[in-house]
Amino acid sequence: MLALGLANKRRMSDLQQQLADLRARVARINSKYDAKFSTRDVSQIIQQKQEEDYEIPERSQAAVEEWLGGDVVETAHGRHFETEKLYERHRRHGSADIGSLAELPEDLLAAISGGSAPLAPPAEWAFLDTETTGLAGGSGTCAFLVGIGRIAPEGFRVRQFFMRDYCEEASLLDAVARHLGPFRVLITYNGQSFDQPLLETRYRLNRSRPPFGKLEHLDLLYGARRLWKLRYESCRLVDLESQVLGFEREGDVPGALIPYLYFEYLRTHRAARLLPVFHHNSTDILTLACLTGIVPLAFKDPENLPFRHGCEIAGIARWLRQAGDLEQSRALFRRAVAAGLEDDLMFRTLWDLAALERKLGAEEQAVAVWNDLAAARNPFRVPALEELAKHYEHRQKDLVRALETTRAALDHQDSPALRRREQRLKQRLEQRLVRHTSAHSTVKRRRLL
Repeated sequence: MLALGLANKRRMSDLQQQLADLRARVARINSKYDAKFSTRDVSQIIQQKQEEDYEIPERSQAAVEEWLGGDVVETAHGRHFETEKLYERHRRHGSADIGSLAELPEDLLAAISGGSAPLAPPAEWAFLDTETTGLAGGSGTCAFLVGIGRIAPEGFRVRQFFMRDYCEEASLLDAVARHLGPFRVLITYNGQSFDQPLLETRYRLNRSRPPFGKLEHLDLLYGARRLWKLRYESCRLVDLESQVLGFEREGDVPGALIPYLYFEYLRTHRAARLLPVFHHNSTDILTLACLTGIVPLAFKDPENLPFRHGCEIAGIARWLRQAGDLEQSRALFRRAVAAGLEDDLMFRTLWDLAALERKLGAEEQAVAVWNDLAAARNPFRVPALEELAKHYEHRQKDLVRALETTRAALDHQDSPALRRREQRLKQRLEQRLVRHTSAHSTVKRRRLL
């Protein structure tokens, strides 16, 4: 009982420390925003926010509709707030040209979706992202801000649907459903696991039908991971935004703190503190659209990949192998090796390439790759020696070389399987020697007779 009591005290102490750390972090954010809106000159605030396309009133306690250009929209289920932002076609988002989004081909999404995405022009693609009251999901989590981006002739538009209080959720959901009506494809980033299930739950709790049944859903996260997980440590949207598009955010709010900011807004109605959340949401959606102009190209035309980095080429080669296109996969694995890779990935790619060479009947090429792997210290050295031993035993019928290769593998790593292979090869060689000796003696006796 004493030990249990001490353990409980330690857990309580750890929890209190975590809460203290969280309070300190929140306090730092509070002080930053409080200083921003209380001590700086009002004209400087207005100038900065106008550069961010926000209309700024003179009062920091103003309602959200005064801070942002937008409207209070009334539906059959009540009212909510909507705002829309235009990223003009002449602008760039890092290295991405916003105007070129309208020129993307209507069959761009076919390969990356496995053929399920319909042939639809970019104007019929909806880019969706939500900001929620929690990151774990569940029936108690709401999407207080839903952003939907669309490609338009004048550029890229993001319409944001915001509930100023929980009573406005039904109205927001109704407006989102009607807004999605003209679209045929829904594009998200991790939306299949989070955004869509969460919204479907909210629709059902509000006794409404979810609007996603007629939309083909493409979650770009999976394609981005196939393409970049070998090159980058993280495939989070904001990290790819920096690493791929070269766009660095300034003054962005951490996603983990967004629920806190909304709860604070519900208590205080300090709308100014929500501005970074609206900006975070619209930037996420714009980045999603720009990456949609990049990622599917790799799956649409693997022979003419727009990428030159070996990691990206190897990622597409793995996807093609999984899809069953072995010839194309082998060609890309060869390109990845020629392009150059870090050692660990190089060895893995050589191993994958050798397996494809053998599967496609190119035995000599496979043996050459196995010999390369066997000649250097790497995680695939022993497996490569095992494959060479099998090749010499079954293909070349060279038991001596097969035994030598097996013993070379044992020098690097002892294992029961290798010991059994060594024993079997020794027995086969002894049997061969006995047969050879017996046959030689028989011939000698016949000559004597």
